[in-house]
Amino acid sequence: MSTPAVSAIIRKLNADHGENYCVGGILLTASHNPGGEHEDFGIKFNSKNGGPALESLTNRIFDESKSISSYRILEGEHEIDLSIIETHDLGIVEGFDHNYKISVIDSCNNYIELMKTLFDFDKLKKFIGRKDFNMLFDSMHGAAGPYAKRIFGEILGVDEQHLLRCNVLHDFGGGHPDPNLTYAADLVKRLGVFDTEESAFDFGAACDGDADRNMILGKNFFVTPSDSIAVLAANYKCIPFLKDGITGAARSMPTSAALDKVM
Repeated sequence: MSTPAVSAIIRKLNADHGENYCVGGILLTASHNPGGEHEDFGIKFNSKNGGPALESLTNRIFDESKSISSYRILEGEHEIDLSIIETHDLGIVEGFDHNYKISVIDSCNNYIELMKTLFDFDKLKKFIGRKDFNMLFDSMHGAAGPYAKRIFGEILGVDEQHLLRCNVLHDFGGGHPDPNLTYAADLVKRLGVFDTEESAFDFGAACDGDADRNMILGKNFFVTPSDSIAVLAANYKCIPFLKDGITGAARSMPTSAALDKVM
């Protein structure tokens, strides 16, 4: 699952079953923390609100980890076919004091339904279908691939040939899943960012390994990542979720001054 999809399913579970039904989610993710064979691996914890855990919570978890004297592993007794969408009731497991269930879910369905409440898919499909618009999307062999194929391909009608590297690979095909001008060089070239000749494509985008960061390109130009929030804010009236207006925008360390010009 992508990091945004994990956030969405945590919030969905708590909305359907009560706010404390899902206390959070553990993500094993390509978040560029030093770990794994090539250091493209990290562990994240999202709290019950779907967002990244606050430092106060992660500090408490770390403190608790210092007192762990043993742990239990459940293995070999139950084989779970991850290709089949179903819930497995494990019952009372020896050595544990709860009735355990494991649910295999379609990671895309809930996320797609959420996206449909945020954006006008009918208008997007009509726009993408125009003869004077061509786009490319590069998943960089990361978690965004299945979502791109479902949303851009099946729902919005983007040509499959324009969805690049959407097959998820454990080693990202030997590349570095960071969407920037260096590691998404083929996408940058095809959009003509550094060329004087006009590109055949009008829009391009790429996601990182766990799909919580992106790069946006236009025909012969590059959108600075810190300007993305300014672009959204300037065009909020086109987004159904924001139809009632914006009460504020959160700054992060790299946010540019462009936000000041549109808010």
